[in-house]
Amino acid sequence: MIPIDLSGKVALVTGVGDDKSFAWFISKTLQAAGARLVWAVHPRMQRIVEGFLNGTSPDDLKSKELPLGRGQLKVDRVLPCDVSYDSMADVPESVRTDRRFKRIEDEYGDYTIAGLVKKVAESHQHLDILIHSVAFSPEIRNRAVDTSRAAYLQAISISAYSLTALVRAALPLMENRPDGASVVGLTYIGGDRVVPHYGGGMSTAKAALQIDAKQLASNVGSKGVRINLVSAGPYASRAASAIGTEDHSIFKMIEYAATRSPLPRGITAEEVANTTAFLCSPLASAITGHVIYVDCGYNVMGL
Repeated sequence: MIPIDLSGKVALVTGVGDDKSFAWFISKTLQAAGARLVWAVHPRMQRIVEGFLNGTSPDDLKSKELPLGRGQLKVDRVLPCDVSYDSMADVPESVRTDRRFKRIEDEYGDYTIAGLVKKVAESHQHLDILIHSVAFSPEIRNRAVDTSRAAYLQAISISAYSLTALVRAALPLMENRPDGASVVGLTYIGGDRVVPHYGGGMSTAKAALQIDAKQLASNVGSKGVRINLVSAGPYASRAASAIGTEDHSIFKMIEYAATRSPLPRGITAEEVANTTAFLCSPLASAITGHVIYVDCGYNVMGL
């Protein structure tokens, strides 16, 4: 058997929101392969994520079981980060004085990308893996023609530009690592084709993310850093419940894709996590700048 061994590697996983998210399952698979974990979560989600991580109910313990019987999920640090902001100088006063943001700043200090990377450098000195699992639009249910300029720009800033900002900030910790370093982001076929009810600028953001990943792969390849994306099929995470309407819900999207895919079923979060672990491992040492589809083959179909 050819193993995936990430022993001694440090992985920064962004966008962890709950125990159903891709980021959660990716974290478990990376740790089962030996990686140490640092999480970056939105300041508004800090207490919620810590609750999932520290829960002791049977369901909580079950959700933290690592693959292959490798024990329970453990995270070195859970750090707040709003990827909308590169530094605290970018944070508007209305945000800094918001009750929850003020509490986070008082307790953790800098919650921007710069603050996140500084904290990782202080505690771990280097970074081998960066997972980008961040996407948001306040108007995702709106058609493109009905999307406001503000929502459109916010979707691109958070869902696409944040990859560039994170790579730039983390590069000093990732360059010239043994076996190289790997960045993996999550995208969706909505960046390639029209998906009804995937609006509010999100399709544009995913399209931007995909070309950005290729550009960045070219920019940082000489530093030994690889950058790839996983395009996952529709999956019923809690966040995905915001997509569509009752008649066109995430469950309808899953059913539609499953009936038209070469493998006639929905995907699992574990399948996305396994592909991500492969891309982060030395087994994928010559793969960079690619979008890998984990969608049961739905992307190859014309009708």
